[in-house]
Amino acid sequence: MADQIKIMILSGVREQGKDMFAVQVNDEIFVLDAGLKYPDSSLFGIDVVIPDLDFFAQYGDRVAGIFLTHGHADSIGALPYILRKYDIPVFGSQLTVELAKIEVKRENKKIKNSLFHVIDANTEIDFRNASISFFHTTHSIPDSLGIVVHTPAGEIVYTGDFKFDPSAAPNYRTDMDRLAEIETKNVLALLSDSSNAEAWFPSASEQSIGSYVTDVFRNAKGRIIVAAKASNLNRVQEVLNAAHATGRRVLLTGRDVAKIVRTAMKLGYLQVPDGLLMRVKDLKTTPDDKTVILETGRMGEPLNSLQKMATKRHSMIKIHKGDLVFIATTPSHSVETMVAETSDMVYRAGGTVIQLGRDKHTSGHATGRDLQLLIDTLKPKFLFPVIGEYRLMEIHKDLAEKTGMDKDNIFISKNGDCYNYDFKKKRFYLSDPVPGEDIMIDGSGVGDVGNIVLRDREILSDDGIFIAVVTIDRKKKKIIAQPQVTSRGFVYIKANHKLMNDSIEIIKKAIANNFEHKKFDWSELKQDIRNDLEKFLYKQTNRRPVVLPVVMEVNQNRHRAMQKKSAKTDDNKESAPKKSHSTTNHKNRRKSRHPVDVNKTGKKVVEKSKENKE
Repeated sequence: MADQIKIMILSGVREQGKDMFAVQVNDEIFVLDAGLKYPDSSLFGIDVVIPDLDFFAQYGDRVAGIFLTHGHADSIGALPYILRKYDIPVFGSQLTVELAKIEVKRENKKIKNSLFHVIDANTEIDFRNASISFFHTTHSIPDSLGIVVHTPAGEIVYTGDFKFDPSAAPNYRTDMDRLAEIETKNVLALLSDSSNAEAWFPSASEQSIGSYVTDVFRNAKGRIIVAAKASNLNRVQEVLNAAHATGRRVLLTGRDVAKIVRTAMKLGYLQVPDGLLMRVKDLKTTPDDKTVILETGRMGEPLNSLQKMATKRHSMIKIHKGDLVFIATTPSHSVETMVAETSDMVYRAGGTVIQLGRDKHTSGHATGRDLQLLIDTLKPKFLFPVIGEYRLMEIHKDLAEKTGMDKDNIFISKNGDCYNYDFKKKRFYLSDPVPGEDIMIDGSGVGDVGNIVLRDREILSDDGIFIAVVTIDRKKKKIIAQPQVTSRGFVYIKANHKLMNDSIEIIKKAIANNFEHKKFDWSELKQDIRNDLEKFLYKQTNRRPVVLPVVMEVNQNRHRAMQKKSAKTDDNKESAPKKSHSTTNHKNRRKSRHPVDVNKTGKKVVEKSKENKE
């Protein structure tokens, strides 16, 4: 059998987050990352978005393993939903695996620990058709790794999220010697991070950012409240270092801090001097100028907490005059508005705000120059820009062309694309697609919210809902009760009596017209009511609420059955022989649940309780 190589773009292109790619060598598939993304404002009520799980339903028996580059949600967030159904081995560095277990156990506390395998940059795993090895990369979380799939046609390299920073700490530093070694083994294809491709000037080194954070702390006169992502351990370490250098103590708060930050501390990835951390009760006895409150969480969670602090709704902390709020991560485009709103609230509460991203150009992703340096170092034959929106992938392509790469060897892909390698022509070509749709998670539901539901939610958010309830007798072709109408989020009912009354007349006309001109059909009747109401309401208000007609029917069969039963009972009473008064009373006394007495008028008196009897 001839060798077969495929590169599958399962998710993570033309978007930010939700990274998942796969390389197939003969009958084995190696999945690279399994992440999620957080929804934007257009996905009403959606908690997170994950890659299409149909891929595992179709190809799960061929998947040899899931290989993780780092412990951020865009790399590990989909694992809980994958491992819920499929027992697939997971490989990652020690910290990555521990964070992955935390994610998975949120959904399934009985997950098998035997599925998780700890590897490092020196590990090489041999499978039947290929082998997998790793190399150190620089990112905002320690022990990030790139992945190399060794195939019969050459190396396929996946960077994950990365950047170059020669001044980074050892746990964060890219292994340039290892990259040079990989280049000597013939790099067939490079799947490279595009998230920061449009940035040309170099990012500030983490060393300089650490000094900047310390200066901010030194100049602050009151309390410092820091907002940071819990998974950005590099920034968390810089905050701890700055607090120690300026003689302050740190209170850790936030949803993820107990699990993510404390796990990193336990494994030695966060260095915390003795006595630096304090508890909530210590806030009362610690002076403001000796206090740092580190609020961590996911995505916008720290900002939500800051808003509660500023509006006096937080359970523990209230922002007051003299507080400095330090937003220690560069916000994504999706939360920039939220950052502005939060800053406004902080100033209203008497505090001030400093944003790291405004004073320093910082990112955990490679700039344009970094991407060109990687291409020069690895010299790949083919390039697949991944992890980034479409414009960033196009910029990445242009950067690669400037290094001398043939534009025909650079593929701007979309989710679901599958590229086969032709060994004779020595080229990749687009073949049959693989599952690449979005799966939306809302509460405990996985994939049960689709475009139709989202469209209805959007309409509800814009124009509200209008409900019409009517009861009919379809046999007699008439309305039994006056139609009832109500609305939510559409108009104020008390101020729009005429509109509501006119709507009732529209409903009556629609039903009468349906009875007169059409053969009765439930769906047609509801559609007629809906259509007529939508036209009327739009004409009156220029709004299009969701119109929900509820049509009920009198149960004629039950009514007739009750009439027949009643008539039959009357006939039986007339034909039955009359019983003596004493016999009837005797039976009544036996069947009675309560003691019965007969007063002078002959009426039965039932005692309600023993207390009344006494």
